[in-house]
Amino acid sequence: MRNFKVHTFDTVDQEAKSILEEKQKAFGFVPNLIGTLVESPQLAKAYDELHELFTNSSFNAEELTVVWQTINVENECHYCVPAHTAIANAMNIDSAITEALRNETPLQSEKLEALRTFTLQMIRKRGFVSDEDLNSFYAAGYTHRNVLDVILGLAQKTISNYTNHVSQTPLDKNFQSFKWEKEATV
Repeated sequence: MRNFKVHTFDTVDQEAKSILEEKQKAFGFVPNLIGTLVESPQLAKAYDELHELFTNSSFNAEELTVVWQTINVENECHYCVPAHTAIANAMNIDSAITEALRNETPLQSEKLEALRTFTLQMIRKRGFVSDEDLNSFYAAGYTHRNVLDVILGLAQKTISNYTNHVSQTPLDKNFQSFKWEKEATV
């Protein structure tokens, strides 16, 4: 039985309440993901810390978006794809990048496409990428640090994607216009 709760200020203890207050202040609302995560304040804090670390990694805004959305789409996250579409818009990411990621079509930038491809390889091979995979990534201009930062992004998105899958987190009204479902393959 799922019945995961999207917590509010009235349903949490003080530790979780401070997390909700911080998000309310930052976003003007408490995203349902955060309301769900605070059932375990430690998980909510881990997600927040990983998010901060990843946004301060070696990747620029476009590259962050590529890693986030590649993972979200591959994991078929009904919540994170729309949420990160809204985030990409707020970061002024070219809508062509966002749409290509959402639709799983190649990116126009060869470097960003190499990042998308490598991120997919990391997910699908559970980190057991080949020397050829790595060399292709390096040939596109990426480094050992970038490899490790992809892993950091995977850690962050594993928390949110898996939480959303298991809890069936309802999509916030702020993200409804970006609703997404993975297209069925024949």
